[in-house]
Amino acid sequence: MMPVELLVIGGGPAGLCAAIQAAEMGSRVMIVDRNNALGGQLVKQTHMFFGSEKQYASKRGFDIAKLLLDKIANLSNIEVLEATTVLGVYEDGVVTLEKNGSYLKVKPKAMVVATGASEKALAFPNNDLPGIYGAGAVQTLMNEYGVKPGNSVLMVGAGNIGLIVSYQLMQAGVKVEAIVEGGPQIGGYLVHASKVRRMGVPIYTQHTVKAAYGKEVLEGVTLCRLDDQWQQIPGTEFDVKADVVCISVGLTPLSELLWQAGCQMKYVNSLGGFVPYRDDNLQTSVKGIFVAGDVSGVEEASSAMVEGYLAGLSAASYLGYKIYNMNELKSDLLLQLDSLRHGPVGDRIRKGIAELRIINEAAASKEA
Repeated sequence: MMPVELLVIGGGPAGLCAAIQAAEMGSRVMIVDRNNALGGQLVKQTHMFFGSEKQYASKRGFDIAKLLLDKIANLSNIEVLEATTVLGVYEDGVVTLEKNGSYLKVKPKAMVVATGASEKALAFPNNDLPGIYGAGAVQTLMNEYGVKPGNSVLMVGAGNIGLIVSYQLMQAGVKVEAIVEGGPQIGGYLVHASKVRRMGVPIYTQHTVKAAYGKEVLEGVTLCRLDDQWQQIPGTEFDVKADVVCISVGLTPLSELLWQAGCQMKYVNSLGGFVPYRDDNLQTSVKGIFVAGDVSGVEEASSAMVEGYLAGLSAASYLGYKIYNMNELKSDLLLQLDSLRHGPVGDRIRKGIAELRIINEAAASKEA
């Protein structure tokens, strides 16, 4: 059994920032990540970030990852376990890990769960044909390994990820035939949509994939229009030739470890699925377990980093570490989150968080 002061599960933007903040306050931190290298989604992101200077605005995702990893490397009180999978979190506080075929047990005094989210799928006939990918897989092929996924792509989903990956595909010399969005409006920022539209890519809102076709690999898809109840309208079908379909229809929090740890969970559609109850310090209903990033509600990477700093601050404080300007720092982080949660997408996030807060307050008054 290995004693650990603060265990951070997940080495993406939220986990890295949580580890840095807690370590800078004096806590001894162990970061565990199942990938061979830290950085999470940041290492795949070649676009420049929005936000403020505090959220690394105008820097590209992979450059932000390097900045954070350099900080990690310079903090001697952070231990990193890469290529390590967390198998379980148990009632007695023991966390089990697997690394290179070895079974490890650790017992942390506190924990930050920053496991991120997984991509949602879309059901349609022949959606298992070779050539149909999630957006994350396409980003990994292009931006990590320099491999073109194909020559012509149909993007499904006009949220920020779908729009950004479409632009990255075009930068790599891949033709984007069209972007299809089931909703009546584009879900991502208009600045991203404008870029791809200026490059001649049509965006079909209120459309979906009726079926994919091809003998052994993907050759094309049949699209159709949707009515206001999201039902396919017969007679509106048309074909689009493509050797790649990229699915970007949203993310769902990877919250299995929180369920296993006994955290109270609630399904909040606007936050992506089941998320944990947490207070303003990002502490869950289980004392000593904090959350940050997409596992607590799907947002942008900028918000995940700010939440990471807040969770690291809160976890270190829980462990007894203090800094002279802790209240000011917490207030600043909350203000940063508030500024990031603006516009239609931000309204949805704020509504989901408010829903959780109402449930928390109701539960607290019931116990009292």
